[in-house]
Amino acid sequence: MLWAVVGILVALLGGILLGRFAFSPSGGMQTVVNSQAILTALRDQGFLVTQTYVFDQPVTIKKTTGSAFKDFFVGQTIEARGSMEANLGIDLAKLSESDVRVEGNKVTILASGPNVFNTRLIGPIEVRNSQGILKRLLEPDDGYNQALAELERAANEAATRPEITARAKTSSETELGRLVRLIARNAEVTVEWK
Repeated sequence: MLWAVVGILVALLGGILLGRFAFSPSGGMQTVVNSQAILTALRDQGFLVTQTYVFDQPVTIKKTTGSAFKDFFVGQTIEARGSMEANLGIDLAKLSESDVRVEGNKVTILASGPNVFNTRLIGPIEVRNSQGILKRLLEPDDGYNQALAELERAANEAATRPEITARAKTSSETELGRLVRLIARNAEVTVEWK
């Protein structure tokens, strides 16, 4: 009985070893990366911030009636200064199937942007508010919210200047290439802009 059990175990072990060597692939496993795999991995990244700029510039908001006499009573001038951060990059969540092409070892990505993701205040805002006499009495306003909105607008405008978007494009191409090579190691990545 013991010899029968040992014989069965030896036969089983021999069958496993024979199957392993006879039916295993000769060249090892190859991983094939297609455009859908790259698209899924890139979309999961969401908005890829590739460039951050800090702007510190003064803004002036003048609310005037056009008459010096009326402005003495109801005019307002807000002068503000604050540091604003603008983040630029590309929205990878908006990529579609037609935006990623894989041909052998070459990966081409058709991207739009770079776009401003957000602008935010970093640090305090210095606000100087000059109001007319009646405005100060009837509608007191420190001007903070208006100053913040104007600083955001100015930072967005500055972030979309050609020289800044050109640098953001270059860094976006570098980062997209790095991300794709995490999935397809030796891929040649080309980024084309819409």
